[in-house]
Amino acid sequence: MTATDPSGAAPAAPATTADPPSPDPHATWAALAATIADLGRLLDGTTGADAAAGLRYAAHFLAAGLSVCVAHDDTVAPSLGRMVEPSMRWGLDNPDCLYLITRLAPDGTYRVHGDRGTATHLELQVNTGHFGDGNYTGWRAVWSATADDLGAGPGQPLDVTIGPAEGSSFLLVRQYFGDWERERPADLVIERLDATAGATDDGLDAVTARLVLLQQWLTAGADCWAALGRGFADGTPGATIDPFVPPAEAAGLKGQAYGFGPFRLDDPDRDAVVLTLAPPPCRLWSVSLADPWWASVDFAHHQSSLNSHQAQADPDGRYTFVIARDDPGVANWLDPAGATRGTLAVRYLLPDLGHDGVPPPLGYRTVPLTDLADALPPGCPRTDPAARADAQRRRAEAVARRYRA
Repeated sequence: MTATDPSGAAPAAPATTADPPSPDPHATWAALAATIADLGRLLDGTTGADAAAGLRYAAHFLAAGLSVCVAHDDTVAPSLGRMVEPSMRWGLDNPDCLYLITRLAPDGTYRVHGDRGTATHLELQVNTGHFGDGNYTGWRAVWSATADDLGAGPGQPLDVTIGPAEGSSFLLVRQYFGDWERERPADLVIERLDATAGATDDGLDAVTARLVLLQQWLTAGADCWAALGRGFADGTPGATIDPFVPPAEAAGLKGQAYGFGPFRLDDPDRDAVVLTLAPPPCRLWSVSLADPWWASVDFAHHQSSLNSHQAQADPDGRYTFVIARDDPGVANWLDPAGATRGTLAVRYLLPDLGHDGVPPPLGYRTVPLTDLADALPPGCPRTDPAARADAQRRRAEAVARRYRA
């Protein structure tokens, strides 16, 4: 029997909320395709080497976006994937570092475990925000731990549980390599402990959301890193190089001092840049070059970076580097691989900065190639073509091993 009210009328049917319409996959794909096509805006006004670097940056950033925003964006069935590698160079990436990333749900509980590997330094960090939103000053680290903190020495097992944290959005694993030829990456997996075994988040709504995130990555994200790169490349060479230590809540590597500044070869046929450095005691330090798009210069096939394990000291313990288009026969040559301007990055990992807490400055000066020999300190380490070729072969092999599938 149907219940009625005192008037004898049947009660009104309860109000219902219609399910939201399902996303239109054709519209989603069309919007993504248009966003990819619009990446050409980054190339406006570029020619020659800058245009080639811009095309490469757009392609690399698209590849990285597919990895970060699509392939490794499932918070229910997470997986650690590379966000940077030789075919995906962006964001002033460090040639010494292997970066792994996965998305996290703020209310999720996750376990990361496996072989810690033998990298000089390993850190796990949970951050807010997303690399695709372009708001690099707004990202915050809500939790971080090094392999040291977790009691996992080189070659030992690592096992850590990451609990819910307000605002957490992604896990970033950084591994820093000093001895590229001998240190090996970690072999880690991640699982969500509070999810049903075998569950995934791969319905139409979720896949659509990832492609929308990819669009943001290709707009706000791409513009962010390109603008930073151009800003440094257009600056005064040698300026703002002095390293600084970011605040503890920042999303950078904990305990690392960063120094960024422009480098320029206005006339690569005639000029070179001489850098001098007296690094503080630290776990690892490095000097590296990035192109005007803030992508590292191809570090597998060019000696565009050197770290404390690779560089050779002058007799007085200082280090002299030379940026030049052609090999000057100096051991610490930084090869710009055709780039005539870009960003010079100096990094000190866990430095002992003494009482004043200020890293030592980096000396920078442009000299004519004809005067280069006189500009170098006595006993500055040299090399010959055969030794250079052998070092470069071993360098390329070491990078290939680090990033092998």
